[in-house]
Amino acid sequence: MARFRYSMQSILDIKLKMETQAKQEFSAARAALDEEEARLERLCDRKAGYEEEAARLRSGILDFRAMEENKTAILCMENFILEQQACVKKAEDVLERAREKLAEVMMERKTHETLKEKAFGEFLREENRREGKEVDELTSYTYGQKHSAHA
Repeated sequence: MARFRYSMQSILDIKLKMETQAKQEFSAARAALDEEEARLERLCDRKAGYEEEAARLRSGILDFRAMEENKTAILCMENFILEQQACVKKAEDVLERAREKLAEVMMERKTHETLKEKAFGEFLREENRREGKEVDELTSYTYGQKHSAHA
């Protein structure tokens, strides 16, 4: 039996490498988004801490300077949170682009694998036809030899 060789195997190999690279990029984008979200959560926690401190400052002996510093800290945290939310959005956009790229290269790879499977199926059909033809030729030859020996 002949050996199957897919004529576009090098393209399929490239598509597999591109898919692996896209998976790595997606993973890196996911990790970056996770880090940005964790940073945002820490900022929100700090702001919540300042807000708790503000409530404590208002309930005890009024220290206007401390209250003003606390208010400034809360405003700063709000600004940091807004900036961080923009960073999170940017990371989400990067992740979405990486996801789209991954989906595209996976589809291309699957298309090439389907083409390879079809080519292999055609190869098997051709091999079966060739083997059937050889069997027919052997049968005809054997039958012809028996008849010519008896004649």
